[in-house]
Amino acid sequence: MSALAVEVWRGGAQGAFQSFEVPRHPSQTVLDVVTYIQRSLDATLAYRFACRVGMCGSCAMSVNGVPRWTCRTHVDKVARENKLVIGPLRNLPVIRDLVTDMRGFFDKWARAKGSFAGTKTKRDDFARVAPDSADRRKVDAGIECIGCGVCYSACDVVAWNPDYLGPAALNRAWTLVKDERDVVKHERLRAVAGDAGCHACHTHMSCTERCPMGLAPTAAISGLKRAVLGSVLKGEL
Repeated sequence: MSALAVEVWRGGAQGAFQSFEVPRHPSQTVLDVVTYIQRSLDATLAYRFACRVGMCGSCAMSVNGVPRWTCRTHVDKVARENKLVIGPLRNLPVIRDLVTDMRGFFDKWARAKGSFAGTKTKRDDFARVAPDSADRRKVDAGIECIGCGVCYSACDVVAWNPDYLGPAALNRAWTLVKDERDVVKHERLRAVAGDAGCHACHTHMSCTERCPMGLAPTAAISGLKRAVLGSVLKGEL
């Protein structure tokens, strides 16, 4: 049985990589590697995971410099010369080892007004949206985001400008702008129109390239740019 040479980030922001040797197995995932280290070599290793089947996104880490869901990432596809380098997600404060602080990430969802605001109450009948409408299709294209932070970690603009709202928050804002039931469209467009909003995007496409759900935040951000401009020209903002 061959072995993997694995470098794992230890400590906080000023930590360092620690070397481990991990047995290589068929169909082994990067999460399997991290779990083996924690259970068999160093019980103090801190990391997150939950479902292990690509549903929750909590196991996202940097693997050889690329943000990924480790439960879906097979060692055979990412190991270089039988070596792996595993670290915490970029652009997020490191709590310890592979665990990052996600509060700032979700605070930006709030800043982008990422919460639905409607007029119906639980006493009203369900609002019905035609599934084949143009706006509904645009919502469908971005609605499956689960907030794993991979796109945020992959985004160079976030690295340059920590105030930038980021692709996940802006993608969420776009789905709500195109939701005909929502009633705070103009407030939301105003929230994403500033220097740290949609116009700060450089269209590098890293978020779209890395999204494990196959979403296209870059397209959503482009939609927001057009929507903001249209509202400005109409005198709505």
